[in-house]
Amino acid sequence: MISKRPTRRTILAAGSAAVATGVSGLIVPAQAQGLAPTASMRGGANNYLPGAPIVDKIGGGGFWMTGTVRRAGDGAPLAGQRIQIWAHTTEGHERDPHSHGATLTNANGEFRLEMPQIVPAFGQPHGHLAYDSGDFETVFLRPVMSKASETTLEAHFVLQSA
Repeated sequence: MISKRPTRRTILAAGSAAVATGVSGLIVPAQAQGLAPTASMRGGANNYLPGAPIVDKIGGGGFWMTGTVRRAGDGAPLAGQRIQIWAHTTEGHERDPHSHGATLTNANGEFRLEMPQIVPAFGQPHGHLAYDSGDFETVFLRPVMSKASETTLEAHFVLQSA
């Protein structure tokens, strides 16, 4: 019988297989780390006015703010969550109460609210959004548009229990 000495490659492959199969010898599926919660963005709370009313539309419309709300960990969509939206638009400054409004997420955790066209403030066209209902930790977002001519802006929340 000829005994062949194992190569470095054979040893590495065998070691990797042992690690992958674990002690039991069964292949263990990858464990999901869970969906991390969204952190508040710097400047997101600027000109925030608590308690903005739920509205069908802010001002004359023409621009759409859309997004989703999911639960941290399992990523389940969260229905009925209140999202407040405000921005510097063609109809008012972001500090003006009439530039603020809120909407609720649907059964799929999606929201959309029509508002006037966002225009640059401090050189950047951007929106402000807040989850501030209390069931989860408050999160403020300030997404920036790549150009002022865009007519939609998307933002996504992953919320952590309060």
